Amino acid sequence: MEALIETIVQPLVDHPEDVRVNSKEEASKIVYHLTVNPDDVGKVIGKNGRIAKSIRTVVYAAGANTKKRIYLDIM
Repeated sequence: MEALIETIVQPLVDHPEDVRVNSKEEASKIVYHLTVNPDDVGKVIGKNGRIAKSIRTVVYAAGANTKKRIYLDIM
């Protein structure tokens, strides 16, 4: 899942080497923390959060077969 998130985000940003994805697994959920260069935050979030919402939709759909809820936080 981390590779999927990196694959989606890296073409969107100016500094793809700064894209980091960390995961934290708990009993009922998995939280992925996406960190990008401060200059690229606006590109990842997009106007009115449209790009962030689209990225989350793809990630949630990819994790639909797991028993745990998946969350994506953009730092």
